[in-house]
Formats: sequence, structure tokens, C-alpha cells
Amino acid sequence: MKKSMLALLLGASAGMAAAQTNVNVYGVADMAVVRESGGVAGSVTKATSGVASGSRLGFKGSEELGSGLQAIFLLENGFQADTGAMGQGGLLFGRQAYVGLRGNAGSVTLGRQYTPQYLAVAAVDPFGSGMAGDTKNLMTATGNSASRMDNSVKYQSPQLGGFTVEAVYGAGEAAGDSGAGRQLGASVAYAQGPLAVRLAHHHRDNNSATVKNAGSARNTVATAVYDVGVVKAHLAYGVDQGVNSALPRNTANPYGIAVTPSTDSRVLLLGVTVPVGQHVWLASWIHKDDRSVRNQDASQWALGYRYLLSKRTDLYAAAAHIRNRRGAAYTVGSAIEGGTGNRAVNLGVRHNF
Repeated sequence: MKKSMLALLLGASAGMAAAQTNVNVYGVADMAVVRESGGVAGSVTKATSGVASGSRLGFKGSEELGSGLQAIFLLENGFQADTGAMGQGGLLFGRQAYVGLRGNAGSVTLGRQYTPQYLAVAAVDPFGSGMAGDTKNLMTATGNSASRMDNSVKYQSPQLGGFTVEAVYGAGEAAGDSGAGRQLGASVAYAQGPLAVRLAHHHRDNNSATVKNAGSARNTVATAVYDVGVVKAHLAYGVDQGVNSALPRNTANPYGIAVTPSTDSRVLLLGVTVPVGQHVWLASWIHKDDRSVRNQDASQWALGYRYLLSKRTDLYAAAAHIRNRRGAAYTVGSAIEGGTGNRAVNLGVRHNF
């Protein structure tokens, strides 16, 4: 009888622990054959990782604290499936790493996190911020609003009437100068029925050892996606201003010319997604209007195709071409690579687990 009661109590305790704590392991394995051309060093063909999505291994979880409050965390490692090396410059959890609290009033998280401006651009991109058609080729600045912020505190509101709000602060952590390298970002989103729109802004103070007294870099973007089932339309318009607001992804002079980044530009994206059963067709056109003295405009067109083998596995193909004007040096990259020329073709496979 005593043994039966002890077993019952142990079983109940285990059930309560399982109900209160939830930890999930997830990831992406992505590999593709990529052909890049148009650079001064010549064409290159490679088998590489992270073309449609960065390959990753992640751990996320939550703990019930009572009264509707939860402790939450996420640790996400990026890796190269072609070599086994770690991504994001060798960081252990270079993709994301944060911990925080979530309740009825929203969530507050601290750590390495995505910027609201990047999330807005990634959500409107028909290519999902990957493949040859990646918006980062022309839309997301490398120097200012790169996808992630270190040392950040982020608030995300619950959805109210279709609206959500997100705000983030990233400390520069420079001794003697609290403004050096400081970042701030915010977004307002609305989603109801077939329509989803966002307005996002990112600000970075350039006052640091490498860019002294250069003011700030500002990126603002408005996006809209309209999904009627048989077709999805994508639209975005961005304004990039200030030093480091619009750096090319590959700053290593891929065309044998000096790279002079724009400090005042406008960017327009038009795109479409057409799902037909297991087939998904993708297309986008992006134009960067450089309004600085050099007037270094660039335009990118991209076409893509996905074949859904299952809910978690797909085959994909994509091609993109950038037309650089008056010394512009933008390259066709992919989800995690900047590219080596103004043209690229991808053929790959992606598995989510």
C-alpha cells in the first residue's frame, strides 16, 4: 500500500513538472549547389550551406510561473552543413541567445535578438530572406541594421485588434561613452484576414573607435503582404540615411573597384508568390535609388521555385541578377553569404526538424 502511494505521488510530481516546463529541440539543415558569376575573380561553383535558410540547431523552452507568467529562453546555434564549422564568426549561439518573461501584457527578453527592421523585411520577402533573391542583397544594411542586435532588451506586445508593437534597445557598452554603438529599433504591425502590414525603424549611433563622430545610421521600412490564397503580393519601401546605413554585403571589392557606400537611398520591392499544390513559384524585383552625389543605383530581379516534398522538406531553385550603375558594387548572395558577383543560380534541399 505504501509503495503504491509513493509511486502515485512520484507520478503526479513528474506530471506537474512536465506540465510546468517545456523544452523543444529544433533545427534546419540546408545544402545547395551555387553558381556565382560576374565578379572580377571569375565564376565559382560550390556546394554550400545556408542558402535558403541558415542551417541551425536550437533549443527553446518555457516554464510556467503562475498567474499567466512564463519564463522563456531561446539558444540558437548556426553551423555550416558543408564543413561542420560554426557560423556567425564562430559564435556558439550566434543566431539568437536570449532569456526573458512573457505574460498577458507581452514579453520582455534580453540577449542577442533580431531587429524589428530586419523582421519586417524578412516577412515581406517572397524568398524568405534567402536564396539568390534574398532582400539583403539590396535592402538590409550590413553595417547598421544587420539582422541581430547584441546586448539588447526587447519588448513585444500581445496582439490587440490585429496590432502588435515591438521595441528594442541595444547597449553599445563603450567605456566613457554610453552612446557609442548604441542601437534602437521599433515596429508596428497589423495583420487581419489576407492583409499584413508593418512599419519598422532602426537607429544606430556611429560614434565609435572605427567611425568617430559620424552621426547615426537610420533605416525605415514599410511593408505589405496581401494573400488571397492562389497568389500572394509583396510590397516594401525603405529609406536608408547616414553613414553605414546601406553597405554592400561583400565589401571586398568583388568587381575590382573601390566601394563607396550610399548614405542616402530609397529601396522599392515588388514581389509575388504563387502556390500550386506542392509547387511554389517566386519572383521579385528590387530597385535601390541612390540619392547621394555618386548616384550609384542598382536593380535586382529574381525568380525561384520550391517543390514541397513534405511539410518539413523542400527542394528549391533560384536565380538572380543585379544591374549595378555608376560604380555600385552590390552582389547576389543567399541567406548567410554575401556572394562574389552580380549573378547567381541555386539548386538545393532544405529539411526542418
